[in-house]
Amino acid sequence: MATQTEHIYVERDEGILSGEPIVKGTRTPVRAIVELWRLGYAPEAIPHELPHLSIAAVFDALSYYSDHQEEINGSIERNRVPDNLQGKGMNKR
Repeated sequence: MATQTEHIYVERDEGILSGEPIVKGTRTPVRAIVELWRLGYAPEAIPHELPHLSIAAVFDALSYYSDHQEEINGSIERNRVPDNLQGKGMNKR
């Protein structure tokens, strides 16, 4: 069951990513938007990479991040693929 946050486009659902904050109506975690933004994507460009998101949802997710930086930074760190495992498991032909 989804639980609304204080941000209109951000909710939590225990059945999706163990309750991590996501964009309402999607399975897209706030951390995914933050990571694109940190890579240098302008907020207006993020819907080109994630076309199911509106610009309003992207800005609201970034606003959520601004209010909850410690939580989202922790989520990013927990979900980071270690450098020594990046590229492993790929089919090498």
